[in-house]
Amino acid sequence: MRIKLKFEENEKKFIDRVNELSGENVYSCYQCGNCSSGCPFVFEMDILPNQIIRLVQMGREEELIGSKALFLCASCFTCQSRCPKGINIANVAEAVRHLIEPKGKDYFGPQEIPAELADELPQQALVAVYRKFSK
Repeated sequence: MRIKLKFEENEKKFIDRVNELSGENVYSCYQCGNCSSGCPFVFEMDILPNQIIRLVQMGREEELIGSKALFLCASCFTCQSRCPKGINIANVAEAVRHLIEPKGKDYFGPQEIPAELADELPQQALVAVYRKFSK
C-alpha cells in the first residue's frame, strides 16, 4: 500500500469546503470510534460515522456519494456528545450531503413519511428529514 503524502487539489477543496460548511475541523478526529458505538442507527448504515469522518479527512468524495449512512443520520447529536473532541458529526454529514446531493440520489424524502408515523416521531427527526431535502 502506498502512503499518499500530498492531497490532490480537488481533494483539498472538498475537505476545506466540508470544514467551512460544517464549522468543524475534521482533522481533529483521531478515530476513537465513540461516535459509531453510540449511534442509534449504526445497524442500518453502510459506513460508520467515524468512517464518514475518515473519508472526509482523506478527501474521498467519490466514496461518499453512494453512502446511505449520510441520509440515515437523524441529527440526534449522540455522536457529538460522545466525541472527546466535541466534533458535531451531524453538521459534517449535512455538509457532505450538501456537496454531493446533486451527484447522488435521494434515499428517503419527507413525502414518504406516513401521517401516523409522523405523529409519533420526535420533532428533531422530522426537522432533520426536511433539512436534508430542502435547498
